Amino acid sequence: MNYLRPLKQVVANPSGWDSLDNYAGEIPGPEWLCLLTRNRDSDCLTESNFRSALRELGGESDNVTVDHYGHWACGWWESLSVRAGTKEHALAEEIAERLDGYPVVDEDDFSELEQETADQVWRDCYTERDRIEYIREHRSQFEYRSFSDLLSSVRGKFFAGYASELLH
Repeated sequence: MNYLRPLKQVVANPSGWDSLDNYAGEIPGPEWLCLLTRNRDSDCLTESNFRSALRELGGESDNVTVDHYGHWACGWWESLSVRAGTKEHALAEEIAERLDGYPVVDEDDFSELEQETADQVWRDCYTERDRIEYIREHRSQFEYRSFSDLLSSVRGKFFAGYASELLH
């Protein structure tokens, strides 16, 4: 993947269907390089990578920025950018190099976010009947320590299966 692109280039065509003619904001300077983006519809991996990279870069500062944009297709999107020639730029290059070899910035953060999202989907999008059916159909995913754990899961208190399977 092509990480650390000039932010102006990313702003010009964030969706693959845009052009700079459609952009109404201030044009970013050439010193800003975009490491990652996310939007309203981003999946857990994209969200985790964005927030983990921002944390590794030390948060927003004079050399690290998160810019917010409205967009006709996805509602909004954000860019995580660094100023060229800074220590944060060097760190962003290290992050980009790691991402080229393996697509996860922080395994623990990704796993936690995926579990939180699975718990929410399990609670908010499945009825008790749906949960029972899912548990029956995917029995190998579930190992309950007690009958109480099984009941709590069926009642939507937590998802005890493979989060990635539920979400994909």
